[in-house]
Amino acid sequence: MAESESDAAFVEFERVQKSYDGETLVVKDLNLKMPRGEFLTMLGPSGSGKTTCLMMLAGFETATHGEIKLGGKPINNIPPHKRGIGMVFQNYALFPHMTIEENLSFPLEVRNIGKSDREAKIKRALDMVEMGTFGARRPAQLSGGQQQRVALARALVFEPELVLMDEPLGALDKQLREKMQFEITHLAHQLGITVVYVTHDQTEALTMSDRVAVFDDGRIQQIAPPDQLYEEPENSFVAQFIGENNTLEGVIKEIRENGLALVQLDDGELIDCTPVNVSQPGERTRVSIRPERVEYNKARLQKGVHTLKAEVLEFIYMGDIFRTRLRVAGNDEFIVKTRNAPDQERLQPGQQIEIGWLPQDCRALDA
Repeated sequence: MAESESDAAFVEFERVQKSYDGETLVVKDLNLKMPRGEFLTMLGPSGSGKTTCLMMLAGFETATHGEIKLGGKPINNIPPHKRGIGMVFQNYALFPHMTIEENLSFPLEVRNIGKSDREAKIKRALDMVEMGTFGARRPAQLSGGQQQRVALARALVFEPELVLMDEPLGALDKQLREKMQFEITHLAHQLGITVVYVTHDQTEALTMSDRVAVFDDGRIQQIAPPDQLYEEPENSFVAQFIGENNTLEGVIKEIRENGLALVQLDDGELIDCTPVNVSQPGERTRVSIRPERVEYNKARLQKGVHTLKAEVLEFIYMGDIFRTRLRVAGNDEFIVKTRNAPDQERLQPGQQIEIGWLPQDCRALDA
């Protein structure tokens, strides 16, 4: 069956590889499809290949192997200025000797857009980012947050279908960064543009994206909507990289008919887990459980689930949540997060408790 227009990929990487020295691959066999209007974030540690992918899509780097398509057409040999892509960088890249209006006018002049059209587009773009009254100023007269808004307006001024953003909020303070996250997301959805966003900030990725592609060692480890990525990591790297995560080492004892795995931890304790990328008794596994899914209130646990003994090592009050550090199965860094509710018990260092979880919240991953 032929793909419908709405299902067709707007951005596509096919078997893309990139090497700078002819030997080491920075990007290894990348396959990725993005529909029109999606906000996709490429997330990963430094050196994982995410920025290189963005630069190949922009045309500032050339793929060593494979094909990149935009709207179904190959763009490998099209120069950057002819791809019709908007770019926003961390360092803003504004021309210091030009006014804000002149900065926005530049990409329009390059595209031979007439003066009256230019003025209308500049006004619309500045109003969109609430910078309409700043057109006559120069970049040095603006704060960091204002400069970032102008950089965003400049990327949107020629109404591109695709906007690429490379760590655009990295230089802003926490409060402003969070405000800009919501503004960029709302603008993208409101305008219906397709966005590829690069960051190493996982909270930013989870907050802003329709889907997140987690990169490591030049490959996409997992690509999924934020909730699925957080709650259903497919391997140990993703579980550790996204959000906070408790891990316990052990061996698969059996895979039961109900689909659950019985895991014997290295200290001999038994727990029930969901097997993810382990399948055989005797296999080593690293078990992953999120801090907010750990229960010490027995009433909230299913009958018959295995529980573990734990010793409270530290209680940390964090305002909206309580964060408690435990010693569990030989691990002194086991964290439990609970909501600061009126009836919530505050655990005390030295206290001996029992903890448990729902087996579907505990994932047996690669060791």
